[in-house]
Amino acid sequence: MKKNSVLFLCMLTTSYVAFAQQKGKIKQAVDYVNPLIGTPYAGFKQGLDGGGTVPAVGTPYAMTNFLAQTAEPKMGLNAYVYEEKSIMGFLASHQPTVWMGDYGYVSVMPQIGELKLLPKERALPFEHSDEVSHPYYYSVLLNAGNNQKIKGEIAAASRAAIFQFTFPASEQARFIIQGIDLNPELADPSNDYGPRMKSIKGYVKIDTVKNEITGYNPDRMSAQIGPDMPNFKGYFVIQCNKKIASFGTWDNATVSPSSVEQLGTRMGAYINFKTKANEKIELRIGTSFISLEQARINMAKEIAGRNFAQLVTATRNTWQKNLECMQPEGISEDQKSIFYTALFHTMQFPREMSEYGKYYSGFDDQIHTGSSYTDYSLWDTYRALHPLLIFSQPDRVNGMITAMLQMYREGGRLPMWPNPAETNIMISTHADAVIADAYVKGLRGYDTKLAYEALLKDAMVPPENDTSLAYGDRDLWTGYEARAGLTAFNSIGYVPFGKTAESVSRTIEYSSDNYSVAQMAKAMGKASDYNKILAWSKNYKKLYDSTTGFLIPKLADGTFVQFNPKNKLGRQDGFTEGDQWTYLFGAMQDIPGMIDMMGGREKFIAKLDENFNGNHYRHDNEPGHHYSYLYDYCGEPWKTQELIRKHTTENYRNEPLGINGNEDCGQMAAWYIFGVMGFYPVTPASGIYAIGAPQFPKLVLKYKASNQPKKFTIIANKLSAENKYIQSVQLDGKSIDHPFIMHTSIINGHQLVFEMGPLPNKNWK
Repeated sequence: MKKNSVLFLCMLTTSYVAFAQQKGKIKQAVDYVNPLIGTPYAGFKQGLDGGGTVPAVGTPYAMTNFLAQTAEPKMGLNAYVYEEKSIMGFLASHQPTVWMGDYGYVSVMPQIGELKLLPKERALPFEHSDEVSHPYYYSVLLNAGNNQKIKGEIAAASRAAIFQFTFPASEQARFIIQGIDLNPELADPSNDYGPRMKSIKGYVKIDTVKNEITGYNPDRMSAQIGPDMPNFKGYFVIQCNKKIASFGTWDNATVSPSSVEQLGTRMGAYINFKTKANEKIELRIGTSFISLEQARINMAKEIAGRNFAQLVTATRNTWQKNLECMQPEGISEDQKSIFYTALFHTMQFPREMSEYGKYYSGFDDQIHTGSSYTDYSLWDTYRALHPLLIFSQPDRVNGMITAMLQMYREGGRLPMWPNPAETNIMISTHADAVIADAYVKGLRGYDTKLAYEALLKDAMVPPENDTSLAYGDRDLWTGYEARAGLTAFNSIGYVPFGKTAESVSRTIEYSSDNYSVAQMAKAMGKASDYNKILAWSKNYKKLYDSTTGFLIPKLADGTFVQFNPKNKLGRQDGFTEGDQWTYLFGAMQDIPGMIDMMGGREKFIAKLDENFNGNHYRHDNEPGHHYSYLYDYCGEPWKTQELIRKHTTENYRNEPLGINGNEDCGQMAAWYIFGVMGFYPVTPASGIYAIGAPQFPKLVLKYKASNQPKKFTIIANKLSAENKYIQSVQLDGKSIDHPFIMHTSIINGHQLVFEMGPLPNKNWK
């Protein structure tokens, strides 16, 4: 029996594709996930960004992502790019998205024959047809030359992984370990390597007795836009189950045979051995931001006592349990892959930053007790991802808020974009919206007093250099940006052009975040704060120019900057990642006020029509993600229903080029999931959802509210390609006579039923 069990596990490991196919007979949610969706650099059209995703292996919200590396990553380029034809390493990465940097990374690369060390030199060709990618398992065949192949496989947990490699027979087989990669050839305005090359060095050590390589990497690719962190290091322990025959270290072009230690800026180690045909060699990797000892602890807790196949199975089961929170019915196989891949993408960030009771903080460069998260893409994710997590990951929401409050306590401000230190990327303090939205929806498992203190500081206290710095996009670090230009915003009512960068977008987004702060003040009984801050939420109107019909830049003296409305404005004119159209409907907190500002319902509808019919709307850009739902607020919800059908189908595909625009840490995916559910959180901290149109015949949500298990079923009767319009809606048998639904209605309800038809019901509005 024991011999048969070993044989079975060996077969399971050797041919994991067969294992996956066997599981496919009872195909579960996890089997539909395709991590290659969104991995191309190219976008849907020329000039558009790709999805910016990578086929990482690990558990939900993993601290470390383990993946094949096709490129040397930097800010602006992922480590895995689908269009590339070769692999240069198997990487333990912490890069959250294409426009943020990796930090504390380490890679290994299998090799036979001549010693080749630098990434482009050691890279081996591969074909996507020889690649298998799941959230819990990855494999690829590498062409090692002379008709010889090396198979690489990955199984992983959150902080540790097992890499398994199958070698051909070779007298010169090895692993190349790269502990840091500062390559000045990759320098550009977003990536300044000079200061990092002068100030940091990676370290690696070979221990032939323990048969392991240890080291640390102090590199942070986003260091130029963040504070100094002299204590930061990404530690790694790599254990090999094959006896090391010979070894050496290297730094750039300098090779040191038989050396056991190395410091350097582009360095690592190599270990040599002989292999038989089809010999499997295993590397076990533990990572930590605390210490080498902690990396060993992480490895022991997550992968000790497990072989490769067992780790694959454990991580697969974890993903399945998490993905079961939503169960669609009556849809195609392609739709299931799109849906479950989107749900998968909402379960990757913010990433875990704690290590079994301790965490390293990038906000004070110290080790603390407790749990934590990092890599919050808040400018993107406050819109849909964090509201979705209240349904899909309710047990994590309080912890994610607590982590942001820890950053406030340790650094003095709530985060904007921690990576893992603050980077000041994007604008406004959207942690305010995330926290207030959760509070209004009843989540209180964090220090609510501290939370309100932090939100109030964002609304009231300008950054230290507010009147002297412009705070341009990706400026070098000068301190916490928070709401740059707040001095003027809270006095003259807007951020003036020429004083603070991106002034129009800031004015609109500060107004929106003020609404969230005001709602939390109201819920906590702080009437004076509520009245003052709610009034500031209307400040966006001060930038509306009735002559041009747009929100446009205004000088400090109160005069508008003149421009031709046919010309697109850009970042230099006061906008963030967009133009005057991108932000025209941006006051999501005061839609009735926008309607009145633009001259009433008819004029608002006409302008909204022009926005969509004139191709000004870009689904790949987050500021407009609520725009399709605005027709609900002006009496024409059938146009919302048309747009939700259009954008849930056109912008998401079951193929690598499958996301229209950067995924942005789950925001694109969360928009899609709300889209097919049939409602969307337009206004943070309002507790109200705008109804769109369900795209699936049936979708069951399983979640917790007040720590009690809940089940909410969404049914769309008669739904079809033609029947895309809502005829009527009932919640638990009671009619809903308007296109809105309260959060409390959902968590206290059981069944939402839509009757669909081929023509708009213009009486339902």
